Amino acid sequence: MIVYADEAMVVADKPAGLLSVPGRGPDKQDCLVARVRDTYPDALTVHRLDMATSGLIVLGRGPNAQRALSQAFENRRTEKRYIAVVHGHTPDEGEVNLPLITDWPNRPRQKVDHDIGKPSLTRYRIISRDDTTSRVELEPVTGRSHQLRVHMLAIGHPIVGDEFYCPDIPAPRMLLHAERLAVPHPLTGEMVRFYSPAAF
Repeated sequence: MIVYADEAMVVADKPAGLLSVPGRGPDKQDCLVARVRDTYPDALTVHRLDMATSGLIVLGRGPNAQRALSQAFENRRTEKRYIAVVHGHTPDEGEVNLPLITDWPNRPRQKVDHDIGKPSLTRYRIISRDDTTSRVELEPVTGRSHQLRVHMLAIGHPIVGDEFYCPDIPAPRMLLHAERLAVPHPLTGEMVRFYSPAAF
């Protein structure tokens, strides 16, 4: 699970089905952060992945490193690439620029809302196709909750196994994985890059 660790940061590969941070209730305390803290007690949350999503997460060791990494995410000085398998055949490449907001009656679902949604941008690029699906690389330029899931749904290509947005076609898991992550190191500012190949 631990991909990299030094005095300022830890990078972990979260399995699908594990919470990033604790949820409400005693049955939701097992999570990535708790497991990392078994080895690195000073690890602090910087960003999250949905429970159903697997892949790379960075944690800051101590409040100063956490603050530096959090600011890098806020200022879009990070690079994130996801791999997904989606239903249907997408164009070779493109972008989805649709504003998103929480669908309050159906939380935690999100929805497109052109009136009060927050600006959200995803770029995508085809990797391969088979008879019924496309394998795509996704780049979330913004970092809204469920952004990749809702944007792919909005263009008619929901992610395989997405129980929130494509429940009619069951799959063992959602096929979305955070494969590449680059962040400025909290101590040096130099970009450090990490890679975790998708298991699907």
